[in-house]
Amino acid sequence: MSVEVWPPIAPEQLKVAVETSQKRELDWLIEELHETLTNLKHGLADCYALLAPIDPGSTLVLSTPRNEIVKGTVTRVGTRIVKGTIHLRLRTLPHQTLTINPDHPIHLSALTSLHTLLTHSIDLLDLTLSYSYPTPSSSPTAKHQQQKPGQESSSPQFLAAQLRLLAQSLAEASSLLKGPPLTTADPSWTTRSVAPSHFASPPTSSHHHTPQQNNDQNNAVPPPLSFHLSIQDSCLVLWLRSLEPADAPVNFGTKLALAIGTTRRLEHDESDKIFGFCCTDDDHPHNGPVLSGSKKPKNNNTEIDVYVREKVRVETADPSLLSLSAKLIALSHTLELARKNLAAVMGSDATSDDGEKEDDAED
Repeated sequence: MSVEVWPPIAPEQLKVAVETSQKRELDWLIEELHETLTNLKHGLADCYALLAPIDPGSTLVLSTPRNEIVKGTVTRVGTRIVKGTIHLRLRTLPHQTLTINPDHPIHLSALTSLHTLLTHSIDLLDLTLSYSYPTPSSSPTAKHQQQKPGQESSSPQFLAAQLRLLAQSLAEASSLLKGPPLTTADPSWTTRSVAPSHFASPPTSSHHHTPQQNNDQNNAVPPPLSFHLSIQDSCLVLWLRSLEPADAPVNFGTKLALAIGTTRRLEHDESDKIFGFCCTDDDHPHNGPVLSGSKKPKNNNTEIDVYVREKVRVETADPSLLSLSAKLIALSHTLELARKNLAAVMGSDATSDDGEKEDDAED
């Protein structure tokens, strides 16, 4: 079955008519994209507001289910944990209470990066709207300059390139909220655990020390506890690890108790692995736990080999982050549809550049 134009026209005239029709369709679509991009900008502004540092912030409960190993609350304001009190009843450490120092809040690196991406995305949309859709001016000369044909900044290629950059930013923002899989531990705990200076009272060790030893510890050493915060599935996740230096000697009583079975080590997926631990904060690094029998590092940048004696994971749902994730997913779908429509009219593939980049990354 074939389609013919009646009355018949010359092939040259048909080619000109097709090009004219495609240009009108492209101009119409670009004009329709103005409203889409404006709605995207408003949606990103809502996402930015959900991450804004507005008091009193969000109070989140951190508690282990069916037991009281961890019990407490923290308050998130923007990208920081500004206050909180957490009661710990770990089996390998004495019972203790951690209080976050309000003068030294904890910065969440994932949310800080997310804040930067949202700012970049809004600025990118502002730039795209101002160049592709200039506002009318009362001056006829300025109006003529804004509507100058063939202007590169308002071309479909420019618009497609800007939308591709925006799609990459939104995808990266969603991946930050998604985080690593729930079944996978974040390996950054070995270098980005919260430093003791963020707490009003530092965690205590399970060992007893003489006054001279206590003075030495106060001068140099953080306690044997890794306190690591991360984002997974738009939830705030706390990882607590009780650490022991790999070179710490084991006394005869402990060896005997392990041999006859009166004492058992806690079994988990990291119990037999040695990790290089170096706890850092915003200003300077703090070395990991130094217990009795361990060697003090020569400088602050030296990692200490440790075993993980006990590991506890606690997660709490953050309503603002869950709403932010849902909004980002919806905006990404809207943007993807707009890119596909523009690519179809332009006769290109909206995902070709992204696919090439993914292949290069895999190689």
